[in-house]
Amino acid sequence: MSEETTPAAGSFDLVIRGQRILTTAGITAREVGIRGGVIVAIEPFGNGLTGTQVIDLADDETLIPGLVDTHVHVNEPGRTEWEGFASATRAAAAGGVTTIIDMPLNSIPPTTTVENLKLKREVAEDQAFVDVGFWGGAVPGNKKDLRGLHDEGVFGFKCFLLHSGVDEFPHLEADEMEEDMAELKSFDSLMIVHAEDSHAIDRAPHPGGDHYETFLASRPRGAENKAIAEVIERARWTGARAHILHLSSSDALPMIASAKRDGVHLTVETCPHYLTLMAEEIPDGATAYKCCPPIREASNRELLWKGLQDGTIDCIVSDHSPSTLDLKDLENGDFAVAWGGVSSLQLGLSLIWTEARHRGITLEQVVSWMAEKPAALARLHNKGQLALGYDADFSIFAPDDAYVVDVTKLKHKNPITPYDGKALSGVVRKTFLRGNEIDGRTPSGKLIRRGGV
Repeated sequence: MSEETTPAAGSFDLVIRGQRILTTAGITAREVGIRGGVIVAIEPFGNGLTGTQVIDLADDETLIPGLVDTHVHVNEPGRTEWEGFASATRAAAAGGVTTIIDMPLNSIPPTTTVENLKLKREVAEDQAFVDVGFWGGAVPGNKKDLRGLHDEGVFGFKCFLLHSGVDEFPHLEADEMEEDMAELKSFDSLMIVHAEDSHAIDRAPHPGGDHYETFLASRPRGAENKAIAEVIERARWTGARAHILHLSSSDALPMIASAKRDGVHLTVETCPHYLTLMAEEIPDGATAYKCCPPIREASNRELLWKGLQDGTIDCIVSDHSPSTLDLKDLENGDFAVAWGGVSSLQLGLSLIWTEARHRGITLEQVVSWMAEKPAALARLHNKGQLALGYDADFSIFAPDDAYVVDVTKLKHKNPITPYDGKALSGVVRKTFLRGNEIDGRTPSGKLIRRGGV
């Protein structure tokens, strides 16, 4: 990558040119012109676009659109020692993510009223290094708040079908979820669901101790499958849009595919940990791996990859759910006690690319799952692609470069991740937001709303 700057303003604020630019036509030689933070020209390589700043990509570099991560727990305010807007968005930028949507729980207060949303926005306002949007929460008793939150620009509403892990965000019973779905249908919003069935988990074995297999047995696939079946039927009956969060059970893929064929308005995500890790290799007491639903067996992982490739699963997002080190119960390694959540916001692209290339899956496909498809889920019409009229959000990515994860060098707040020491392919060298390089010092992210900034 080489850079040149001309003292007089050229036709564009920034021009990036190179042999490998991932546009809607695939990876090809192009010159990209940016003006006012927006992509305004994409021309054949050699056309000689001029700009105030010109960047020539190195031979090993590919320009890719900024990733969109619609599943991030920032936890600020209230649990800022777990994470925060500054640390989370620095980590996002370092991993090529230029837009995140924050989950409505683990902060105190949760994003279940307009007043609470405004408080969260005030806290985030001057700390964001990437663009940040917000999900609302659907909890017992706040049906009257849903329309107001929608009008204030939340991208949809999250609910749980079992205890969320924090008492201030209680779960809905299936009938309550259906009632809220009907409400959301009236203004075309989206219900996103943590789909594990509380009754099935109540009857499962207790998860105590440091053996991962004991914990895995406590969150059986059946609990996930039963809850997903409820979401499908309630979405079918109400006509509402529904989204399954962090799918881990491959058993559910046939009924998801069937529901989509039937015209149910259903989308599904999965996460890097379900696609890269496997239960058989998780050491005893390694609570960095604990998440809910859990990381399952190798055979399950392979079926999730197939579900992505055949379109049953729509997108890949992080479910970055950090906590303090003491909440991970590192001293005892008790999976029943430890907080459930994997920290991977900065690593997602490298994790998925490392696995995908071994499977013969292209970088274009990976970026579609991690940028274009999450943007479509959130109806972000100016994000997730390098295309005319889109925000100039992108990163310079070296797909053949490699590194070993060092948890002490990651940007998220607490130095724990199950990927520490793992060798990965693909290095993000620079990330740009609206045509400006993110330097980690000057927050330039915007707080975005459904339907526009």
